[in-house]
Amino acid sequence: MTPGDLPPRDPHGEPLPTTPLPPAAAAPPPWGPAAAPPAPRRSSVLLGVIAALLGGLVLVLGGLLALGYGLLRGEGGGLASGERIGVVVVKGIIGAPTGGTEAEPVMKLVRRLAADDDIKAVVVRIDSPGGAVAPSQEIYDELRRLSAKKPTVCSMGNLAASGGFYVAMGCSKIVAEPGTLTGSIGVISQFVNVRGLVERLDLRFETIKSGKLKDLGSPFRDMTADDRAYWQAVTDRIFEQFLGAVVAARHLPEAKVRAVADGRVLTGEDAQRLGLVDQLGNFYVAVDLAARAAGIKGEPALIYPPEDGGRLLQRLLGGSASAVVRALSGELARGAAEAGQPGLYLLAR
Repeated sequence: MTPGDLPPRDPHGEPLPTTPLPPAAAAPPPWGPAAAPPAPRRSSVLLGVIAALLGGLVLVLGGLLALGYGLLRGEGGGLASGERIGVVVVKGIIGAPTGGTEAEPVMKLVRRLAADDDIKAVVVRIDSPGGAVAPSQEIYDELRRLSAKKPTVCSMGNLAASGGFYVAMGCSKIVAEPGTLTGSIGVISQFVNVRGLVERLDLRFETIKSGKLKDLGSPFRDMTADDRAYWQAVTDRIFEQFLGAVVAARHLPEAKVRAVADGRVLTGEDAQRLGLVDQLGNFYVAVDLAARAAGIKGEPALIYPPEDGGRLLQRLLGGSASAVVRALSGELARGAAEAGQPGLYLLAR
C-alpha cells in the first residue's frame, strides 16, 4: 500500500469517518431501447394563443352569418326592422341560364313572399327585353296569384318589353319612367338556313323522320308552305295568349290593345297615356305606392332576395374570387351559346 492509498486522518492521527458513495447507475445495455425523454409541459402562453385564435374564428364566422342574414333580410346589409316590402328582381333575358332570369328561382321567391305574413307588399323590379315564352308566362302566373293576396307593384327600369311586359301584367299596379322602353306586344321566331353554304361545301344531310313536320325548322332545307303555315298558327296562338293577358290585367277593350300590339316599342309616357302603365316614376315611387296600398306607415324595410353565391363570394373574398367567378361565368355563357335552339320568344328586337 502506498501513502496515497492510506485513509485520511485528523491532526491526532485518527482516521476520519467516510461516507460511502451511492452506487453508479447501471448503464443501459447497448442493445436496449433508449429511455424516452420526459413529455414537455404545456405552456400556458401557448394555450392562451390557441384560445385567442379559436375565439377570433368564432367571431369571424358569426360576422359572416350576420352578413348573410342581413343580405337576405334587409336593404344595405343591415337587419331589417319595421313593416316589410319584398323585392323581386327580373333582369336580363327571361329563361336564360346565365346572365338572365330563370323562372324557377323567381317563382320560389314569390311563393315565399306570399306565405310570409311579415311581408305586407311586394315590388317587382323589371329590366328585361323579354325572353322565352313559357318562363315569362310562369312568372306572370305566380305574380298574378300573389297580387290576389298582397299589393304587388311593378317598377319598370330602362327596359320592360315583350316578355318583360308580359311579366308586369301579373302586378296590380305598374310604374315606369317616361323614357322606359316597354310594350313590344308580340311573338317572334327565327330560323337559320345554311342550305346554300352546305351546297357550296358539297355536303349532304340525310333526314329520316316520322312525319312531315318533324324536322320543321331544320337549317339544312328551305321551309315549305306547310311548315310556314303550321308555325305561323302556333305563333298566332301564343300572341292571342299575350294579348288576352294584357286585356285582362289592364281592363282595356281588346281593340284598343290590339291597335298597338304589332310588336312596337312604347315609351313609358306613351304606355301611361294608353292605359298600359298606371303612374310615372322611379323604383321608390313604386315602393311608396306599395306601402300606401298595404297601409304601411313610416319607412318600410325592403327585403331583397339573397345574393347568388358568386356575388356573395366576391364580397367576402375580394378580387381573387371575382376572377374565378368571371372565368366560370364565361365558360357557362359559351356552353349556353353552343346549346342555343330555335324557338318562340317574347323578345324585343
